[in-house]
Amino acid sequence: MNLSRKLLVGAALTGLLLGGCTSKVTEREQYSGYLSNYNNLQEVSTPSGGTAMRWVSPSWNPNAYDTVAFNKLELYPAPKPNERVNQQTLNDIQNYMTNKAKTTLGQKYRVVSSPSAAPAGSKTLIMRAAITGVSASNEGMQWYEVVPIAAVVGATQAATGHRDQDTELFIEAEFIDAKNNQTVAKVVRKVFGKQLSNESQKVTAQDFKAAIDKLGSDFQAFIK
Repeated sequence: MNLSRKLLVGAALTGLLLGGCTSKVTEREQYSGYLSNYNNLQEVSTPSGGTAMRWVSPSWNPNAYDTVAFNKLELYPAPKPNERVNQQTLNDIQNYMTNKAKTTLGQKYRVVSSPSAAPAGSKTLIMRAAITGVSASNEGMQWYEVVPIAAVVGATQAATGHRDQDTELFIEAEFIDAKNNQTVAKVVRKVFGKQLSNESQKVTAQDFKAAIDKLGSDFQAFIK
């Protein structure tokens, strides 16, 4: 293999590996279809130091409402538990996030289970939210692994389960003004839980509790 071909192959491998590094936000192809649409989402930094894809209407005013209709976080699409993420883990994450959201909302609003449960004359905001994915994926390649020979070693470790894995939780939510049924805010968010040591280690709700707590603080800042 001549020098120019070696350089070409090396550059191709470098681009491929760097392109595979873990993204901080949900990629477009990972959108679940839960939201009414995904138009105009923009990447924003959150108070906790995270990153989200978000759109907020120019008319958004959290103080314009006194009631929020919210029952629980949904699991969307229908979950398919497996050996690493079982049904109990999904239920535990769902319950923990639902309780955290209701506690945060309850500090500012009256929380009811549905728009029809809101008292007459209420200024109601509808919150729709769902967990759209729970996964564990190989940790992104480090810069020193883009050298072709090291890349082979890295790929082998990933395939045999020796590479550390990032746990990821995907959430989508939107707020709708109950008076006119118009969406006033929407967000698509990916948060990272604890890092697992290999691809055989099971994912648990405990892996995400610290990340969910940070989500709660970001949510509180958003409706403040």
